[in-house]
Amino acid sequence: MKKLIGLDKNKTAVFISGNGSNLRNLIKFSKNKNSPIIIDLVISNNKNAKGLLYTYRKKIENKVINFRNQKLSEKKILKILSKKKIKLICLAGFMKILSKKFIQKFGGIILNIHPSLLPKYKGLNTHKRALLNNEKYSGCTVHYVTSKLDSGKIIIQKKVKISKYENEITLKKKILKLEHAIYPEAIKKIIADL
Repeated sequence: MKKLIGLDKNKTAVFISGNGSNLRNLIKFSKNKNSPIIIDLVISNNKNAKGLLYTYRKKIENKVINFRNQKLSEKKILKILSKKKIKLICLAGFMKILSKKFIQKFGGIILNIHPSLLPKYKGLNTHKRALLNNEKYSGCTVHYVTSKLDSGKIIIQKKVKISKYENEITLKKKILKLEHAIYPEAIKKIIADL
């Protein structure tokens, strides 16, 4: 695993597929004087991802890679990451599973944020599933990425009470707020622990 450097800002890539609210939050975080990261690149598998708008506004380089052929796409991404000397990847609503080969070849740190209290509700429709199962709590998790879906070592989790009148939309909003709080926390924690 490539060593992250505590003194300089660590070059970071964010991978997105959709609205990019966590991307926007990470960009804001990266602009703080005490932030250990600088976002140098955004990669999306979706050319219509709304999150790409933030990259234009903030003048951050972006690449759209369609993943029709995963092997070729990952090869292309690894080349770009290496050229830009990226040390940290933050997945933020990225709807593709990275291969074991990609993770090993990258050699840096890859993190993901997931809207459930893992190991519960891996994958999609987490809020709906939590509500259908009458869970009392839900939340979000930042974890290391492995080639198994939402299965890497947990770094930080935060939970939230599910109210009696909760629906998918209100729960999603509640958890998104938590996501924005804990993703930067997790990044600071892993870099401080190196």
